[in-house]
Amino acid sequence: MSVSAEYYIDKLKLKSHPEGGLYRRVYEARESIAQVALPARFSGARTFATSIYYFLRGDEVSRFHRIKSDEVWHFYAGSRLTLHMLNEKGYRELYLGSELEAGAAFQAVIPAGVWFGASLEQQDSFALVGCTVAPGFDFVDFELAQREALLAQYPEQQELILRLTE
Repeated sequence: MSVSAEYYIDKLKLKSHPEGGLYRRVYEARESIAQVALPARFSGARTFATSIYYFLRGDEVSRFHRIKSDEVWHFYAGSRLTLHMLNEKGYRELYLGSELEAGAAFQAVIPAGVWFGASLEQQDSFALVGCTVAPGFDFVDFELAQREALLAQYPEQQELILRLTE
């Protein structure tokens, strides 16, 4: 059975995400970690973990952003997705998808503090993934990249930065 993008959007009750694409939070731990037990980069207590569905279709992108926690991306359905990462070592890309022989994986880890975004390889497709964050995600920890700052730091990635920023 071939499932359409609209099927997932409707059934999973997805809504717009500030970084681009669609999402819905599906899990937030009931317990939390006190601020004193967390690294200094956190401004308050955080839940143990959170999880969302995240969805891209067509030419939608996840714009470059970073968070203060590690984030694990899980592939569920659709076509191959490229995760783009920028850090002090430069550019790195990982692929999420079911084509393991072509270098894709079902999971990928984005370390805390790394600038990252995502895009589809096929413009006429979609990808449904999950994102698990620990300590749990809080929008206070979310930072969208400023185009000019990234261009100054990574000029060799100009084309990609222009595509994944506003």
